Parts: sequence; C-alpha cells; structure tokens
Amino acid sequence: MAQPGLPIEALPAWALLNGITFPHVKVANIEGKGYGVISCGELKHEVPLMTVPNSLVLNVQAVNEYAKEDKNFKQLLDAVGHHSARRDVLLFLLVQLVLASTRPQAPVGVSNPWTEYIKFLPKTVLVPTLWTEDERLFLRGTSLESAVNAKMTAITAEFDAVREAASSLPNWNDILWPYEDGNSSASLRSWILLDALYRSRVLELPKSGESMVPCIDMINHSTNASAYYDENTKDEVVLLPRPDSNISPGEEVTISYGDAKPAAEMLFSYGFIDPEATVESLVLPLEPFEDDPLAKAKLFAFKDLPKVLVARDKGGSAVSWSSPFAYLMCLNEEDGLDFRVLQDSVGGRQLRVFWREEDVTDRIGDFETLIQSYEVATLIKLRVVTVVQERLQQQLERAQSFAHFSSLPISDLDLVRDECRQAAALLRRIETGLLEVVIDDLEKERRMLLADENVVAYLGSMEAAESDLVGEEASNEPDDFS
Repeated sequence: MAQPGLPIEALPAWALLNGITFPHVKVANIEGKGYGVISCGELKHEVPLMTVPNSLVLNVQAVNEYAKEDKNFKQLLDAVGHHSARRDVLLFLLVQLVLASTRPQAPVGVSNPWTEYIKFLPKTVLVPTLWTEDERLFLRGTSLESAVNAKMTAITAEFDAVREAASSLPNWNDILWPYEDGNSSASLRSWILLDALYRSRVLELPKSGESMVPCIDMINHSTNASAYYDENTKDEVVLLPRPDSNISPGEEVTISYGDAKPAAEMLFSYGFIDPEATVESLVLPLEPFEDDPLAKAKLFAFKDLPKVLVARDKGGSAVSWSSPFAYLMCLNEEDGLDFRVLQDSVGGRQLRVFWREEDVTDRIGDFETLIQSYEVATLIKLRVVTVVQERLQQQLERAQSFAHFSSLPISDLDLVRDECRQAAALLRRIETGLLEVVIDDLEKERRMLLADENVVAYLGSMEAAESDLVGEEASNEPDDFS
C-alpha cells in the first residue's frame, strides 16, 4: 500500500484546526535533514514555541480511549495488543494508515486527527530496518550487524502474529492479507515503517511517559540544543527555549535526543550519527562459556541481556568498560558460587543465587563488589579482563575484515544509497577506533593483574600441581627393558 501524503505547507491549517499553536516558528524542509522547525520571529523564553493539547498526544492511554470508540479496533487490540506500549501505538497507526489510504477497504476504523497527521510523516526513515539487503551488508563487522538482523526477525514475526490473529476477524482479514494482485492495505513494509516512525519520533514525557506528539516530533536533534519539551499544568505538551539559548529569526530550533547515546543507537533509532557527540560508546553481546555447566542457570538468574559496554570521552584518553555478566560468567562452584532451587512462602519454586553461602540473588549484577573482600578477587578480575579483551578483539578483527566494500557480496553497488554507505562507514570508524583504544587499555590492566602477588602465587601452585601430575603419569609407565 502506498502511503498517502500531504505537503508540509498544509500543516499550519491542520494544526490550527486541532488546537496546536506555534506563532513564532514554522515547520519546513531543511536541506540534508528533511523536515525541521525554524524560528520566524522574536522569541521570548517564557513563551512556548509550540503548544500541543493533551488530546493529541499518542500513547497507550490514548490508544485505549480510541478502542472505546471503535469496536473493530478493540477486537484487534484485544487479539494482539496489550503486549507493550509500542505495539499498541503501532496498531493504532496501522488503522490510521488504512483509513488514510485511497484504496477501498472494509470499514475498520474511526477517523481522528492522526488520520490526517500521518499523511505529513515521511514515507521512509534512514534507520537500518528500512535499508535494502545490500545496504545492510555495509553493517557487517559493526555492533549493529546482529542487532539489525535480530530486529528484522522479531518485527517480521510480530507482523505475522498480528496478521494470523486478524484472520479470525472478518474485516481485519481483508485488510491484512494480500489481495489477488498480491497487494494489501497493510503490508509488512507498512509495519516496518510504522516501527521506524515510532522509534525515531517517540518522546519520554515527564508525566505521560513514552508518547508521540504531533508537530513537536518534527524537531531535529543537536548536541547544542536550543529548546526542550515539557508538560504544563494543563497536561499540554510545550516546546520551550532553553534559558541559555539565543535563537535568531531563520535559525533552526533543535532539541537533544540524548547526549550519551552510542553512535550505533543513534543510527538504529534515528537514522543518523551525530558527528558532534561528546562521548563514544559501544555495546556488544556476550555469550557464556560453551562448556560451563552453570551457563543456563546464570542466564536465567541474570535476566538482563549479557553485554559489554565500553566508552570514552571523545578526544580524551580515559576509557571505561563494564560487564556485570562477565563477572558472573567467570565464577564457578570452586570459587564459592552456588545455585539452589528453593520453595517460597506460597508453594512456588525459585532459583536463588548464593555466593559463599550468602543469598545474593537480588545483587546478581554486582559481583564486582561482592568479590572484593575475598582473596580470589584479583584472580577473578584477571579472568574478567581476559574475557572482555578477547570479546573486543574478536569484534575488532571482524570489523577490519569488512572494512572495504569489495569484501561484501553486494549485488548492485549503484543501488546503494550514499547516506547508508556513509553512515555505516562512519559507524565502523568510530567503533574500530574505540575498540583499539580499549583493547590496549585492557592489555595494560591484564599485565598489572598478572603481576599481583596473589595471582603469581595461584599460577605458581597450578604449575606445581601440573608438574606433579606429569611426574605421576611418567612413573606409572611400564619400564622398557628392550
């Protein structure tokens, strides 16, 4: 289904009709950025640049209210919704997309202001989930390679689940399943686009939480933002100038999407990398040892995704890294780690984690602190540093192996958009440079730990034990009298 569109010049009329005010700014096309907000008059710090009524704010509460008005949508929401705020909002947007379509379809929705507003939203976003297969090949060797593959698998399965559930709802069956010509009113491509629009435009409001806010979601990001959003006493969402800002007429108004977000997260969620970001960081998944008999128990008890986070201030020499799971990963029963299945007060069974006979289930992500008072602390830290260093080295080697596009199985390089290729190349440079610095820093830390007297004593005892074992094996060999 082709997404319907309206020219951005028609937005002021829609805003006026729906009670949105922005007397001193306008939404316009900005070269290289798409839509943005520009100052067009004298701005006062106490006067909002934009004011959006609470009734237009789109979040899970608004979706539930809409379901009360539309029984067909309520059927769909009850069948596949209520999993997350994101999915509920996507289902709502899917209805608006269908209603905005010019192709005849079954009556499945009630029009509201978002039915028209969705026509102003871009028809694509430069997030990797909307890249072509050839364009996504440029992400090989970056931290986004596995993340985007996992996202594509998850979002495809999600839409299949939505469509399967809709097969038992007559009106929705006609909307979500293809016509005889292979097209449909709402396709997987539509679902992926709506997901991209949600991720790139959702705001974390102080009172309303995760929400999409029309018109304010047109504002671009800057490290040196000139404005911020808030909710006033009437629960309206307002855009306000920062106290220290001085916005001239004709100047773009910007907000911050997040100062400390990694380059990979910015590209994944918003479709660009901020070249002026002051922090470089990287998150990599971490797998437990294949031969660890406690691996499944560790993963179950840890609950969060095992990962390694590394970071440094841009242009600075100080680096940092953290990996709570790596500490759990490097502990075993001989160190004092234990898992027990205990019965709770209501007869249920719980997996509890013990460290040196102390129940530390609620502190499972804090083993770096828990081990400090024990003699094995330095040795465990050495194991953790080695594990993290090897994981980063593995990632660096993979990034370097795909550094040139000639190593990629691209079918047609001419069809790859420059923006995608350049964004992937910038991400690779940032992550490669960060990995090299952190790996060197970890090597220095590893050598210091190897020189620790407790580690030296432990390694010496291990060598002695191995020598004794070799001697015993030699003495047990039969004499050769030949």
